[in-house]
Amino acid sequence: MPNMTPDKTKMPEQKPTVRNKNFLEVALGYSKQDAMNEAQRCLNCKNRPCVSGCPVNVQIPDFIARVAEGDFEGAYEIIKQTNALPAVCGRVCPQESQCEKYCVRGIKGESVGIGRLERFVADYHMANAKDVQKKVVENGKKVAVVGSGPASLTCAGDLRKKGYDVTVFEAFHTAGGVLMYGIPQFRLPKEIVQYEIKSLTDMGVKIELNSVIGRLFTLDDLKKQGFDAVFIGTGAGLPNFMNIEGEQLNGVYSANEFLTRINLMKAYKFPEYDTPVFVGESVAVVGGGNVAMDAARCAKRLGAKNVYIVYRRSREEMPARAEEVHHAEEEGIKFYLLNNPTRIIGDENGWVRSMECVKMELGEPDASGRRRPQTVKGSEFELEVDTVVIAIGQSPNPLIKDTTSGLETNARGCIVAQDETGATSIENVYAGGDAVTGAATVILAMGAGKKAAAAIDKKLSE
Repeated sequence: MPNMTPDKTKMPEQKPTVRNKNFLEVALGYSKQDAMNEAQRCLNCKNRPCVSGCPVNVQIPDFIARVAEGDFEGAYEIIKQTNALPAVCGRVCPQESQCEKYCVRGIKGESVGIGRLERFVADYHMANAKDVQKKVVENGKKVAVVGSGPASLTCAGDLRKKGYDVTVFEAFHTAGGVLMYGIPQFRLPKEIVQYEIKSLTDMGVKIELNSVIGRLFTLDDLKKQGFDAVFIGTGAGLPNFMNIEGEQLNGVYSANEFLTRINLMKAYKFPEYDTPVFVGESVAVVGGGNVAMDAARCAKRLGAKNVYIVYRRSREEMPARAEEVHHAEEEGIKFYLLNNPTRIIGDENGWVRSMECVKMELGEPDASGRRRPQTVKGSEFELEVDTVVIAIGQSPNPLIKDTTSGLETNARGCIVAQDETGATSIENVYAGGDAVTGAATVILAMGAGKKAAAAIDKKLSE
């Protein structure tokens, strides 16, 4: 019998006043019974609308049916057929705007907790099963994958399964890309990312660390080394700034630097890890996306007494996930909505003293469909802060573009894909994820990686 309860099975969480002082996971995960109860809310619809909302085409009703029966390993095998990173996706995918958006149960209540169930299944497998690698039949062809974020890892895994000799080139000292440097430990534990990566290396994917393509090798060099195709999944790691007075002051960070120091370099464990991050008593985070929420919540955990989100639009226009905004508010983050910084003011020693802001009001919609913010004259005020984190977006690093002749890019520095396969202007060179789209979601990057892998296989099999 289906479980016709209109609400999702509640996910246990740390209390806000406890979790805002530690970097342990906020959500604690389902028990077996919780997972089975939630799975029984699925109606196993004939037309399967949830699957159409999944960028990597997970057969959602099939895996949920296994969970309802208590066959958790069977559920895991179904997910892994199309999703190389289920424990990651179950935690950070915006399911509410993808698979769960199309769930029929959402018409008269809450959708089935697809993401929560995916996380449960992946965690159950990690805790209780031993991965058995299937023998890969080598096909004698080599593919280079540049970057080791979600698009690259997905592309590498899919190609390796088809018998390709795959080498991933990662610029940092640790593989994982944005999964390691961009998403906080309390949302995505790094141990889980490394477990997922190990499943790829166990399968035979090779990873070369500290390898900056464009410096160590160019794309032409990779081809000369015998690689038959190249996939570029270098993400969008170049931070954008507002170009206002005072951004050069001590105590001003890009969100990229702030989160990389905390996440990848483990500043939250200082002095055990020698990577200090100054936050002071009051921190302003400029922006309204998931990165801004992550930076603000990290600042709170690092001891800041006052943490402010300063965003020039209203709550309705915020691009951050509703869950992340809700968690931030619970943890004591203060929101200055419809406000915009105009300059950062320093003291006599060159450190941030305050941030001047101006109030905004919303006008007509802009090209993005969101109402355009307009300055309210005479509304300037100062917000006393010690630290400012700029979280207004990122762009692709220009290094590969600048060292590769014939690679077409657009005005934002993104690589131009000729079609949905990720084919670029250079033969046998493909690209996907944030390097093509600009900053987007993990699962969309993974979808791009899958499409590119299929296209590379088709091309090299001709």
